[in-house]
Amino acid sequence: MIDRNVLLNDFDESVRRYARRGVPLETVAEARDAAVARRQLIRKVEDLRADLRRRSEEIGAAMKAGRRDDAERAKAEQAELKAQLARGEDELRAAEERETYLFLRIPNFPSADAPDGLTEEDNVVRSIHGWDDRYEGDGWLPHWDIAARLGVWDQERASKISGAMFAVLRGDGARLLRALVSFGLDINRPRYTEILAPHFVKTETFVGTGQLPKFEAEAYRMRDDDLWAIPTGEVPLMGLHREEILPEEEMPKRYMTYTVCFRREAGSAGKDTRGMQRLHEFHKVELLKLCTPEQIDQEYDALLADCARPLELLGLPYRVVDLCCGDLTFSSARVFDLEVWCPGVRRWLEVSSVGMFTDFQTRRGNIRFRRAGHKPELAQALNGSGLATPRVWAAIIEHGLQPDGSVKIPEPLVPYMGGKTVLTPA
Repeated sequence: MIDRNVLLNDFDESVRRYARRGVPLETVAEARDAAVARRQLIRKVEDLRADLRRRSEEIGAAMKAGRRDDAERAKAEQAELKAQLARGEDELRAAEERETYLFLRIPNFPSADAPDGLTEEDNVVRSIHGWDDRYEGDGWLPHWDIAARLGVWDQERASKISGAMFAVLRGDGARLLRALVSFGLDINRPRYTEILAPHFVKTETFVGTGQLPKFEAEAYRMRDDDLWAIPTGEVPLMGLHREEILPEEEMPKRYMTYTVCFRREAGSAGKDTRGMQRLHEFHKVELLKLCTPEQIDQEYDALLADCARPLELLGLPYRVVDLCCGDLTFSSARVFDLEVWCPGVRRWLEVSSVGMFTDFQTRRGNIRFRRAGHKPELAQALNGSGLATPRVWAAIIEHGLQPDGSVKIPEPLVPYMGGKTVLTPA
């Protein structure tokens, strides 16, 4: 959530910044007007409470002086003030609900460094790593065909069990995915504290990261409980310090977690849904940081490097894409996507979205830090996928295909595969 004071005190600049994201003027003005109405009602209620206190003092003084008639008149005025106050408090509650409703639905301000533009075509490719022209040639096979021939992928039974956009992996295929998870955790262990987090969270935890109300249609909700299935490990990690004040000397906080993630992917039917490209349920290692404003740029650069490191070690060609303002995620001010080239599907596939969220999420979760001798300040939040397994698994299968039909396992994963260097038909 943005700071309402920014909208109130510098509306024109707020409109300009939001225009870069394609947020209409009317949306920004509606939120500003709601904040103004709430502020006016706060003053009205405070004035009525002050009047009531004065009336109480007047009644006490009149009774003490024996001026019963004056006391009775003051009591009648007091009763009317109480009725006005009750109405004013009702109006204030309604205004607060309205303001909250609107502010929860407007995104973060884009960073001044984010590229201009409103569509995916305006994103800027900042760098390409490990690319070879042969990847554009013919002869590459999609991972679902290769994996099916190896007997490590079973789409038919996945559909029988759960329907479309789920996966069943067998034998070494399952072990390869588990190896990716362990690898993703181990290479980041020196710099991050591992957390084993819940996969189901309360509504306020979901709201805290901007998942609600924006992405309600994409989420799975428990029918009989106030719990949501997490779409990413970011959600429980951001909930760790909700409503807390952290000492400055503990900053930055760096966390990692392995979770199963759940997304309905509403509206994605028929779009990149074959194989492991897009799933309702997938496994991921997430990296998250909480830091001070002075630390955020350095920590963001380091986070981007940490998310790219496994792709480099696995020898997969990837590129870094700077998302334009209109393609930013709801809660982010800046996003770099890491995309791996999958030659079998002939596409760049996003495997990590590395986001800078400034104080947008921490304001929702009231996560603060305190410098010695100063008032608490909002922390800054960053996160990214340390290793999202489905598409990396797919890329390994496609890039590793050998002439004899086996698949070479990248060297860093061999220890996690019990020394096995290739996948062969079961």
